[in-house]
Amino acid sequence: MRWIIKLDEGLARLSNLCGWVACVAMILMAANVFYDVVSRYAFNEVSIGMQEMEWHLYSVVFMLGVPYAMRTDGHVRVDVLYTKWTNKTKAWVNLIGALIFVIPFAYLIGIFGYDYTLDSYNLGESSGDPGGLSHRWIIKSVIPITAFFIAVAGLNMVTFALRVMSGEKSYEVEHSGGGLA
Repeated sequence: MRWIIKLDEGLARLSNLCGWVACVAMILMAANVFYDVVSRYAFNEVSIGMQEMEWHLYSVVFMLGVPYAMRTDGHVRVDVLYTKWTNKTKAWVNLIGALIFVIPFAYLIGIFGYDYTLDSYNLGESSGDPGGLSHRWIIKSVIPITAFFIAVAGLNMVTFALRVMSGEKSYEVEHSGGGLA
């Protein structure tokens, strides 16, 4: 059982890393929007590249926020039923859900996202707008990267569920603002 604890904690660290990257991207996006608004309204300057960078950063925030939300149990589900269940029932639901839905779904996203990114790279895809960003494959590569981290978070759901089933952990939310106990 000790190896499951080590694996669970290592997987949790990877998901927390995703949350950290998403947080940094959110701060950069806010700074980018601030710069864009000031340059537009104070100096009457518009940068297509900076506007495109906004949605690139938003993509990183959203996509890398998903594995973190899965780790901290912040994702959407039918909580009306879930909150009334015992920890063992929750663990079984999360275990089965991760094995049947999350990990296979992440695999499909990874396969198709990789091809999508590779096509973009091979075509030398860039923005269609003058002054836009080149190397569009860079932002598209976030798709298969996110798929990997979603699979990691799914595996983390499995290891955490096993720890809950053993009685070592619970699904009670900590009072410090979220997360798993």
